[in-house]
Amino acid sequence: MFNSLIFKLMMANNIKFSVLIPAFNEENAVLGIVRELKEIMSGVKDYEIIVINDGSTDNTGNALKKAPGIKVIEHESNRGYGASLKTGLRRAQGEWIIITDADGTYPNKEIPKLLKYIGKFDMVVGARTGKNVEIPFMRKPAKWFLGLMANYVSGKKIPDLNSGLRVFRKKDAMQFYRMYPNGFSLTTTITLAYLINGMGVKYIPINYFKREGKSKIHPIKDTVNFVSLIIRVGTYFKPLKIFIPVSALLFILSIAIFLYSVFVLGKVMDITVTIIALSALQIVLFGLLADTIAKRA
Repeated sequence: MFNSLIFKLMMANNIKFSVLIPAFNEENAVLGIVRELKEIMSGVKDYEIIVINDGSTDNTGNALKKAPGIKVIEHESNRGYGASLKTGLRRAQGEWIIITDADGTYPNKEIPKLLKYIGKFDMVVGARTGKNVEIPFMRKPAKWFLGLMANYVSGKKIPDLNSGLRVFRKKDAMQFYRMYPNGFSLTTTITLAYLINGMGVKYIPINYFKREGKSKIHPIKDTVNFVSLIIRVGTYFKPLKIFIPVSALLFILSIAIFLYSVFVLGKVMDITVTIIALSALQIVLFGLLADTIAKRA
């Protein structure tokens, strides 16, 4: 249940919350999640629970009919996790948005802890760094690599790049709406967008449980999408962090080829060296141009 001080603060300021739950083929867990959230939010005067049924082909839709007092948005076909959250964002009436999953992996009872920090921070994230964290071993190398990339692009140490349990103000999130992808990387996008733009993000350690049913994540495909998204967001907000390393690598390559051709081949590969060096120069110039545009936007 809510901490009494937090409850009084919400009542005094008439804060409304929208809880968004994307669901795709989650017939075994979604009803229990909805009931749990209704109990957790029972101390709040003004809130809504919105479940986005993302084209489920099982009995998710029928299960949701057993949960009165919630809003259900139906997608005729499966559009993706991000698309579901985007639909929920457009329809949400709350000032603050709470997102969680329908598969039972997130400890929703920790939501009141997150809500203690609203107003002090622009977004509060449940970071999966608790004592009980069930992340499949095959995902850990990709998660580590993506974390390194995201830390570099944002200039911040990010405990959990794409946690699906978080709270943020709707009007802030809508600033970056056109950047949000339809897939799983929406949470990655909003994290980077907030941090790169100097917005306050608070991380609260949480546990992460084994999911009910089969995971919807495709390790190779989604990892590639995450990498391309980090590069795209970095290019949009901090282009020099993307262009300069590429330019530097090409410049170093041109020097290496020059030295190899002189000391090993006994002749200068001037055309190759020139092309690579000019490419390095062009890339850094494009980076400077992109940085100027980004700062004026």
